[in-house]
Amino acid sequence: MKSWMIALTTVTAMALTSCASGERGLSPLASTAPTPYQLGTGDQLRVNVYGLDMMNDTYLVGDTGSVSLPMIGAVPVAGKTVEVVEKDIADTLRTRNLLVDPKVSAQVVAYRPFFIVGEVQKPGQYPYVPGMSVLTAISVAGGYTFRANTKEVTVTRAKQKGSATPDSNVMPGDLIQIRESWF
Repeated sequence: MKSWMIALTTVTAMALTSCASGERGLSPLASTAPTPYQLGTGDQLRVNVYGLDMMNDTYLVGDTGSVSLPMIGAVPVAGKTVEVVEKDIADTLRTRNLLVDPKVSAQVVAYRPFFIVGEVQKPGQYPYVPGMSVLTAISVAGGYTFRANTKEVTVTRAKQKGSATPDSNVMPGDLIQIRESWF
């Protein structure tokens, strides 16, 4: 009778442990430090064109991945770096004979937000700041709750899910998930 109770307790403990660590087998996210930033939906881009003051403004990257500029219309920018966007705008101005030698500069004014859910004090959407780590993102969200599993963090980036450490980089659009600790 006693061995039956020990076996039942062992099986129950193993079942609870496997439920608690359902994503333990996730591979770590690749480092994002060396790659240049690629624009995406929700970013705000400041564009300046020397000689065409009507184009100098801040533009929101829409859900189609493009910005709509006066005189040239929609310019696809999602997945491109700022330098490539500058070149694309200059090429369009040149091919449409609007400027002979266009001087275009662009910069990201506001990044798309990141999201944090789970066992933090204030889950939700927060503005991204370059150089953020998972730990600073958790701090922005008010810190861990008393139930938080502080050893495991899951980050979903561009439809790819992986594990992260407190020192891992956060990128705009990331979904950070802090799970509940069972013990």
